[in-house]
Amino acid sequence: MTLIMMKLTQHDTHEVPRPRFGTAHVWVESPLQLLSAVETHAAGLLGTDIRVVPRLGMPLEATTQALLNHAPAGVHFEPAARKPPQPKSSSDRYVTGDAYSGKVQRSLLAGVKAKEIIIIDDGLATLALIKQLISDSPTPLVRARAKNSAARIAMGLATWHRLRQLAREDRLLIVSALFVDAATRSKMADLGIKFAQHKFEWLATQPVAESFAEPTLLIGSAMVADQLIHEQPYLQWIEGIAADGPVAYFPHRRETPELLEKISKIDQVVLKEHTVPIEMRLRVLRPGQEIRALPSTVIPSLRLLLGPDSRCLYPQAVPDHWWTEGTDLELREHLSSSLKV
Repeated sequence: MTLIMMKLTQHDTHEVPRPRFGTAHVWVESPLQLLSAVETHAAGLLGTDIRVVPRLGMPLEATTQALLNHAPAGVHFEPAARKPPQPKSSSDRYVTGDAYSGKVQRSLLAGVKAKEIIIIDDGLATLALIKQLISDSPTPLVRARAKNSAARIAMGLATWHRLRQLAREDRLLIVSALFVDAATRSKMADLGIKFAQHKFEWLATQPVAESFAEPTLLIGSAMVADQLIHEQPYLQWIEGIAADGPVAYFPHRRETPELLEKISKIDQVVLKEHTVPIEMRLRVLRPGQEIRALPSTVIPSLRLLLGPDSRCLYPQAVPDHWWTEGTDLELREHLSSSLKV
């Protein structure tokens, strides 16, 4: 296996030895998490053999197929399942991308027998998790936009304590492509949380399978489907972009068929099929092409992948009148943080 060197901090100065050996049991619930798993494995952080189990019902077939042809040695894709896999040995690793998942939290609280728990990239949610884990006050690990019951909050709080305990035992590693400032990393190290930052080093070496003719590439947002912003100004924004020429629209996997039907009727908009993560589709631009997007994880990811061409990436802040009344200020600021990182 070709190893890609990745900077990994443990108590500020110590690097975890590479290569790392053994088996990792990986639970993924989104295409980005699947890509993150392969990226982290390529860096040598998961061991020599990884068993990837997708959650049943997730649209991961296209990503799995795309990765099958080029995945590093040792990657094995298992059948989809309803529950995360359990390591069979205390020498194995347990890997997940979503510490807010109820299935993952129940698994962690049941007492996973693994030498290390590794949380791989899930975009902005990973930054939110880090912020909560380093908080001096116990903080329930629950999704900010969800209506959480008392039982769900209690489980999220128990998971916070469990992850902090794993950190004290030197058994917690978080891996992300997103920037984490020095003060936060120092606090993580003090708590025993190991951290590795990658720059999609493995993906950058892979052949580019797609290219698009449209001069403007517009990345769809799930914020309408999640009822965080109003539909009408979002559609008007797309119309304004399309008024200047042909637009390739890349739907988010959570956008509804009803919304996509309205978008498809906008003149000069070409709706693209949702297949693999945007990081795999738009990492190379043709001369004159530009990318437009609202705040999302993909903005800092594409900045890394595009390098000098990232000057052709134009993210737009969400105007105040777009937000729905139910989207509180803290969540708005969190979602907008991708414009800075």
